Amino acid sequence: WANEDPILIRPFKGHTAAVTGVDFSPTTTALASSSLDRFLMIWNLRPQSRAFRFVGHVEAVTSVQFSPDGHLMASASQDRTVRLWIPCIHGESSVLKAHTAPVRSVNFSYDGQFLVTASNDKSIKVWSVHRQRLLFSLSQHTHWVRCAKFSPDGRLIASCSEDKTVKIWDAANKVCIDSFTDYEGFANYVDFNPSGTCVASAGSNRTVKLWDIRMNKLLQHYRVHRAGVNCVSFHPSGNYLITASTDGTLKIMDLLEGRVIYTLHGHKGPVLSVAFSKGGEKFASGGADAQVLLWKTNFDTFNYKEVLKQHIRRIHTDNPPHLLDIYPRSPHPHDGKPQSIEVNPSCDVTDTQTIDPTVIDISSSVYFIKDDTSSEDLRYCPALFSPTSPRRRLEDEVEPAVCTVDKRIGISPALGNALGHIVEQLDVLTLTISILEQRLTLTEDKLKECLENQHKMLLQARQGE
Repeated sequence: WANEDPILIRPFKGHTAAVTGVDFSPTTTALASSSLDRFLMIWNLRPQSRAFRFVGHVEAVTSVQFSPDGHLMASASQDRTVRLWIPCIHGESSVLKAHTAPVRSVNFSYDGQFLVTASNDKSIKVWSVHRQRLLFSLSQHTHWVRCAKFSPDGRLIASCSEDKTVKIWDAANKVCIDSFTDYEGFANYVDFNPSGTCVASAGSNRTVKLWDIRMNKLLQHYRVHRAGVNCVSFHPSGNYLITASTDGTLKIMDLLEGRVIYTLHGHKGPVLSVAFSKGGEKFASGGADAQVLLWKTNFDTFNYKEVLKQHIRRIHTDNPPHLLDIYPRSPHPHDGKPQSIEVNPSCDVTDTQTIDPTVIDISSSVYFIKDDTSSEDLRYCPALFSPTSPRRRLEDEVEPAVCTVDKRIGISPALGNALGHIVEQLDVLTLTISILEQRLTLTEDKLKECLENQHKMLLQARQGE
């Protein structure tokens, strides 16, 4: 099952308190992290690039996620607010206020239209991203809600609470359709597998459980950590699950074999968050040691490509296999037998080459949006990681010192604003041209394919004659 073991690529140091959340941009060119130090950081994954610290929340930030297109970033905080950031150098963010207690998690729907948040006010709230307004609340939990996630198709929401239940909600009808109770402890974190048939919960009681949400039954039950489990992340293939625990380790489960295959050491103290990149080739972890660690997956390379081929073959022919065909049939508990491979990068030679990135502070220019405002009123600010807006990407920005030079030359604020507006319009044009180029290329490819097929058919006809 493995070609190579996972390896630690590099640590990122810039936070001054525990890292509570990590998330890769859709293109895997950057990594966002949230922390108890009240800041969000965006780490550019290119070598010798600068990091950016987003300043805005007034208390600890508990969760962060990029929107599916990478043009927005959402964060949750103990200051009772949710923020939507445009991850560019203006650092603009809008504040969503409705929760009456600390907010624990944020999660975008697959199409980026909606955001679901979970809070200590015992509620789950669903927001319209474009209109930036609250749509509805789900309030059947009887204790703090730790986490809420959309299913891959956006039709369901899974949530977990300190009331010891994991609930499944129908997002369209706003009703709870299922509830799993764990009498031993509550779940800190919950997530759907990529096919949306199964939910994994990370237990405060050291367990990881996988529930089949169609059969309403426990599928797998791992008790492999020595302390509470804080976070889980499914590999995009659905075959592996990575867990982060207060015992200071990350563990990787092979869900097909139903066992732990790797135990990863690297953080000094509890590991609070973990996430695979969108393609599964990397993963990142955040810990109480204020470090973000970036890892290369390695073990999945061959298998995952094969899995993808199978998926492509069957994508239009039949339904995906039933979960019981994929995962072991019995919900037998898995204990931590010492058969997993230990990866301990702290024993390696000290890295003297990797320089910690220069950190640039970006203070938020906050704007509030009334409920009746549509998305067109948002001032366009190109996304940080859209490859199509090279003029304004954070990693390419000139040093802030240039701004002070401008002021000394004496450019009036009105002229500055006008120039800023012109540059923004140029960015929109760049983006449009890039999209047109992509469409043209697709059309050319399709035309070439048609001509080749026509040529083949003519040859076959001639051979037939």
